[in-house]
Amino acid sequence: MAQESPKNSAAEIPVTSNGQLEDSHEHSFNRDLKCSLPVGLGLSETKITFHGSDSAKEGVVEAGPFPSKGSSASPKSSVISPSSAAASRLAGQGCDLIIPTGGRAQQKSGPVVLADEVKNPAMEKLELVRKWSLNTYKCTRQIISEKLGRGSRTVDLELEAQIDILRDNKKKYENILRLAQTLSTQLFQMVHTQRQLGDAFADLSLKSLELHEEFGYNADTQKLLAKNGETLLGAINFFIASVNTLVNKTIEDTLLTVKQYENARIEYDAYRTDLEELNLGPRDANTLPKIEQSQQLFQVHKEKYDKMRNDVSIKLKFLEENKVKVLHNQLVLFHNAIAAYFAGNQKQLEQTLKQFHIKLKTPGADAPSWLEEQ
Repeated sequence: MAQESPKNSAAEIPVTSNGQLEDSHEHSFNRDLKCSLPVGLGLSETKITFHGSDSAKEGVVEAGPFPSKGSSASPKSSVISPSSAAASRLAGQGCDLIIPTGGRAQQKSGPVVLADEVKNPAMEKLELVRKWSLNTYKCTRQIISEKLGRGSRTVDLELEAQIDILRDNKKKYENILRLAQTLSTQLFQMVHTQRQLGDAFADLSLKSLELHEEFGYNADTQKLLAKNGETLLGAINFFIASVNTLVNKTIEDTLLTVKQYENARIEYDAYRTDLEELNLGPRDANTLPKIEQSQQLFQVHKEKYDKMRNDVSIKLKFLEENKVKVLHNQLVLFHNAIAAYFAGNQKQLEQTLKQFHIKLKTPGADAPSWLEEQ
């Protein structure tokens, strides 16, 4: 026989005139209420009792109505008496069981895992932009104040003098490099002309029998000058390459560190000025946190400034040693090559190139063979 639905059974429960249930129907009301509990009623509206006497059942739930509004009795608190099997299963699941009982809760807590706070990328970017804007504003204000003569700046006299000398020397080395490149271009044109002139004399020596010897002497002289010119050109180009590396790489790298040092100095002075202005003002509950924060920022930029100043000092020292060594060798090479060329000492000129391990490219060495062209 099919069981009646909880809705139909509940609708047929008779009540007395004062709203109390008849005793004869109490059992059927409890059964119907138990069936309809998951749908209509909460735990706060029921009385729950677990009995662990039966091994097959972990508990029996009995539900009963609260007393009527006119009754003076208060609802009983929930009583939980789980069996050992149910308790072990709940502990294994690590769940939290919370049962409201008249405003109080009994909680059996298991392992709790706290999720990390989700960081918002947009807020992080906005914070970075805000810090960058504030730092840029402070540095710009410091630069304008220094140019107008209103703000003070930190100056390391010894280091500033070394930096000025370095910049002045860089300009002079760039001028030497430019003139050497001009000399190399002109010498290349002269060697090219001498080679063509030697070929022309050799051709006339074969076609003019009466001037065969004269054209032949001049052809040999021009070819020898062209060969010595190529040797000198190799020495000058090696000199240019070394000085170019010194000026545009080594010195430029040091000046880049100098620029970072100057930026760190501007930031240091900007935050130092802010801290001095705050210290001159009143000290109250509003200004003390600002002073403390400004002191922390000042300390951070002071450490950065000290670090960059130390880096610049070390790089200037190494640069000076490297510059002396490089320029000493290159100036000796340039002098010996020029002197040997104009003295006509071909042997000394070739010995100079061997001393500095300079290899000359033979004419046509880079040209592809006729097989490669095919």
